[in-house]
Amino acid sequence: MRAWLLRRVAAGIAIVFAAVSLTFVAIHLAPGQPFLPPDERPMAPEVVARLRRNYGLDRPLPEQYLRYFVQLARGELGESFSQRRPVAQAIADAVPNTLLLTTTALAIDFTLGILIGLFQAARARRRSDVALANVTLFFYSLPTFWLALVLQLVFALWLGWFPTGGVTESALYGSLPLLGRLADRLRHLVLPALTLGLVGAGGTARFQRAALLEALGHEYVRTARAKGLAERAVLVRHAWRDALLPVISLAGVALPFLLTGAVLIETVFSWPGLGKLAADAISARDYPLVLATTLLATCAVVAGSFIADVLTAVADPRVRLTA
Repeated sequence: MRAWLLRRVAAGIAIVFAAVSLTFVAIHLAPGQPFLPPDERPMAPEVVARLRRNYGLDRPLPEQYLRYFVQLARGELGESFSQRRPVAQAIADAVPNTLLLTTTALAIDFTLGILIGLFQAARARRRSDVALANVTLFFYSLPTFWLALVLQLVFALWLGWFPTGGVTESALYGSLPLLGRLADRLRHLVLPALTLGLVGAGGTARFQRAALLEALGHEYVRTARAKGLAERAVLVRHAWRDALLPVISLAGVALPFLLTGAVLIETVFSWPGLGKLAADAISARDYPLVLATTLLATCAVVAGSFIADVLTAVADPRVRLTA
């Protein structure tokens, strides 16, 4: 167990280091430079040169690379070029919004996906199973940004049930009572969380159905049926636990999917989270902020994979964390 843990920690550190290094090189080699204002608001070249010098961007790229990792080893993320404040502060303001969005989307994803998968497995190869298989495949294949735009068009612009974007109604939020504030946040959360949750639920349902049908063919399931147990009890009490293992592994994959999808969704819905922060930082060539969001996202993916492995071992005692 200890050896497995040490190997996973070492592998995780290597993955994070590689991801941040590749991002560092890519963002510096990409066209464009920081501190270049729009054409309608030109900045004096000497001012741009002074800013580059102040942030060390006039130094050779290998030197900048080494200085960044030395700074990172000290726990310093640097200062944002575009926001003129410490990167850690910008990240701290965005993380709660992204956690709220991804946690809600993950709950929608797995709750809806597992329930649909159970329903399909109980009615395998019937018309309802075929219909739901087509529906889940449709949602699973949809680009998240396209679904976001459709939901925004229908439920925000046409029907007016939900706001088009933002976290709260800034003009009224401060004057609302506690329940009113919660309701306002919920109204703003529904569409972006539903977008990510529906796309993810389509894949989860298909994985759950396939895993359940495989589990239903095992010997212990036939034994349970021979004992006279009801089909629902056989499905839920016996087959479902075994079928949860691939779904638990899927949870480790769902986290990076939600994080990458959140970049587009937060941009479409003007949701001030890590995704929108990263997109704005890339547009502004804000190197420290891009690297910090990459670092955080990679750490989240590594942590999600680790947690999925541990949960798989807990759910199935036959699995040993020694590989």
